[in-house]
Amino acid sequence: MGRPRSDTGTRWGRASALAVTAVCLVYAPIAMTELWPYATPGAPALGEWLLGRTVSAEFVADAVRDRMGPYTRSLVPLIVHSVLGGLLMLLGPVQLLSAVRRRIRLHRVLGTVFAVTVYVSMGGAALYLLRTPPEEAFSGASFWIVLATILVGTVGSVTFGVLAALRGLPDLHQRWLLLCYGFLMTAPLLRLEWGALPALYPGLPLQDVNRVAIMHLGALVAFGALLASRALDRRTDVPGLTGTWAPGPVLAAAHVLGAAGLGWIAHALLGQGTQGRRMLVAYLVPYVLIYAVVAVRAARARARGAAWAREEWRLHLAAQCLAPAFSALTVPVLERTMGLDRLTSLIAGVGIGAGMLSYAAVTVVSLRVLHGREVLRRRGGSAGRPADATTGAPDDEGGDGTAVGARAGAGTPAGVRAGGKESAA
Repeated sequence: MGRPRSDTGTRWGRASALAVTAVCLVYAPIAMTELWPYATPGAPALGEWLLGRTVSAEFVADAVRDRMGPYTRSLVPLIVHSVLGGLLMLLGPVQLLSAVRRRIRLHRVLGTVFAVTVYVSMGGAALYLLRTPPEEAFSGASFWIVLATILVGTVGSVTFGVLAALRGLPDLHQRWLLLCYGFLMTAPLLRLEWGALPALYPGLPLQDVNRVAIMHLGALVAFGALLASRALDRRTDVPGLTGTWAPGPVLAAAHVLGAAGLGWIAHALLGQGTQGRRMLVAYLVPYVLIYAVVAVRAARARARGAAWAREEWRLHLAAQCLAPAFSALTVPVLERTMGLDRLTSLIAGVGIGAGMLSYAAVTVVSLRVLHGREVLRRRGGSAGRPADATTGAPDDEGGDGTAVGARAGAGTPAGVRAGGKESAA
């Protein structure tokens, strides 16, 4: 039996869940009313009202002027996208609560509603992007590219999450749905940066605030999804897990490639003057912090003998290292295929790098779990069945309301079942 979750870990988990829930509840009505003024001039919009009083009315008016044309051409799809996006903000916390309280039937019904809502909402966003040339998008081509990438990542994540639930793989279902919700959280977090970044960069227009924000938002939401996944999965090993897919030489090579990518990105951004230096800071500070946390967590998992936790942290560490290299390779591709200038390509390449590599890491983690099941199947084991132990030790269940589990095949996004030992993530 693994050691119980520490009081500190429990407090941080509760605080994080409450913070995310609060952000979602506040942002839902903002999202649902955001496009009312475009449909009916003068209609109230809570987000614009708050931003006008947080920053300035001029700050908001400048942004609205730039969006009138593109938004008007795709108003119906955008309204569908924003209203349903607000609904998704409400469904996320409810889904987590239904899993925690073991309301399996309710969780399945709401899960179906959630998945359908994601598809329809993202369909509205896709129509807007298809009708809007990249250079006419709000904040330009770099923002268009990042939005398109988030759209694909969100749809792909919810699809893999649904498939995992249908296959009776709640641990993988959990990871994909948390990543999906992480991508959705880029919307409210971006609005928070609209209010915060002008204090750091007085006079910076909203279009440039967006460009600063996308340098790290993808990394932050993917990191949050990883932390949540590890906090909910307290197994020390999983059935069939042997060895590692991220041995020392692989991690060393990833570090070398990552360092080269970081060096190239830093040199390229420093050559873009003040704006480039601003973008570099917005990218490097979160990157270094996330790298440090993932590396430390991997080392701690190794020290306590938690093979599965160590493996997942190391796979994500390799992805974290490779993200700058991926971004560096993406920049010239964007320049040549889309005819973008160097700064725009840099912002777009960096903006999508962390999110895409995190998506790749979750894919590799999923393949790792499936490989373990296949190993057991070939050995005549029981990997072909859904796992049969809930996340967290029995003495964790019901004590503080944080342990999550469900019947095999229930598809709860927070339930993890396997025959492995259990430990704090």
